[in-house]
Amino acid sequence: MNLLQDEIAQLQSMKTYPKQIFYDGDLELLNRVKISVVGSRRPTKYSRLEIQKLSSSLSKSGICTVSGGAMGIDAVAHAGAGASNTIAVLPCGIDIRYPSVNKNLLNEIQKNGLLLSQFDPGFRSTPWSFVVRNELVVALGDVLVVGEAELNSGTMRSVEFAIKMKKEIFVLPQRVGESEGSNRLLKDNIAKAIYDIDEFIARFSTDKKLHVKTDAFLDFCKTNPSYEEALKLHKEKIFEAELNGEIEIVNGRVLPLL
Repeated sequence: MNLLQDEIAQLQSMKTYPKQIFYDGDLELLNRVKISVVGSRRPTKYSRLEIQKLSSSLSKSGICTVSGGAMGIDAVAHAGAGASNTIAVLPCGIDIRYPSVNKNLLNEIQKNGLLLSQFDPGFRSTPWSFVVRNELVVALGDVLVVGEAELNSGTMRSVEFAIKMKKEIFVLPQRVGESEGSNRLLKDNIAKAIYDIDEFIARFSTDKKLHVKTDAFLDFCKTNPSYEEALKLHKEKIFEAELNGEIEIVNGRVLPLL
């Protein structure tokens, strides 16, 4: 881990520029077009699927996904983008893996993407540190995407930050009675709905897509290896990829879906 020396231009939108930012990983991601994604820790299947599609498509267009490393929408956004195309902002010391259920995901981001934290190594998360983390997540992105949110939730506090920073806010269209925070944002004309993922991404896509890192595992899957071979060479990756809808197993062969 290291202490960031250079200022990040996007963070000038924060009420107070961070006194310190620790990092571990690829700082080049800070130079990309970035989309911040926030949302419920217990999202519906629909929200999980759509955020996975969104972050995966962003990654293919050279756009970096920023989120908070938490369970639910955060984890789906990071995993969908792929570790090498995402930034995770932590509410604890950069050496701590919180929540522990996301340990493997955060380790992958450390190796191939970028971890950021305003807190000293060894610092354990507290209620107020989540708020601090959320402000940094929102500030880093060119716009904010709300995957799913209930009224009076932590996600809606992130929306308040985005409003103060004068950032555009987007939400997934939701059914009546679900994600009432998202629906309220639409009703009050505070946010816009993402009805077409490709159309949304086209607004931000640039020639920076040339710099997207390839995923060695998915490239390997394009050779249609046997399941046994893939399991032997990429044991941890194969289960995650199948869960995220990136591959499927057909007649003992691994087939890429993305």
